[in-house]
Amino acid sequence: MAYERNLDGYKTAIEGVYADLRDSLLRGEIAPASRLRVEELRTRYDVGASTVREALSRLMAENLVTSEGQRGFRAAHVSLTDFRELVDTRCMIEEQALRQSIIKGDDQWEADLVAAHHRLARIEAAVPAERALHWEQANRDFHDATVSAHGNRWLGAMRDLHQTHWVRYMTIAAPWRRMPIDSRADHQAIFDALMDRNSELVAALINRHFRKHASAVEAGLTRK
Repeated sequence: MAYERNLDGYKTAIEGVYADLRDSLLRGEIAPASRLRVEELRTRYDVGASTVREALSRLMAENLVTSEGQRGFRAAHVSLTDFRELVDTRCMIEEQALRQSIIKGDDQWEADLVAAHHRLARIEAAVPAERALHWEQANRDFHDATVSAHGNRWLGAMRDLHQTHWVRYMTIAAPWRRMPIDSRADHQAIFDALMDRNSELVAALINRHFRKHASAVEAGLTRK
């Protein structure tokens, strides 16, 4: 990590270092459990040690970096046990957010959900090259739309945190992953159940959907 990185476009150096390191961690460019040396990062970003430490502290708050006391910092480790706990918790959070959105969702929530599902369905029906290019964002937008009416900022913060680690695990353990063949059917079923305001069915469908995606990560972690 000795090469310099450009921090142009950020309001402060701390924001730039934090954002670039976070992106590198999520993309797997920084390997799990690898040491993050302050002096090396100072050179990489051409900033002071206090700026690097503040950025690392922010990443610690997201559990993307760990501190070893006087020995410095490391990228958070990954493990099969940790991932399974993440999946269990993410399913619980998503289920609660969906139930609350079904209760509180108004006409605008339904309209936004229809639009997000329509865009995702078009991409999932497209040729493979277009799916690979646009599917990840459309998939994220659809799932965000499904829970957008829950109205609980703490629930939203926990969901964002778990989504962050889900993405990191997916990138590290299953970089070869592509959209599962049956994702279109899954998303259609989730959409239909939401429009019918069927909380129990939605809960069952989202659990099955997430665990299906998780199986690819578990396979990748087992091979490592």
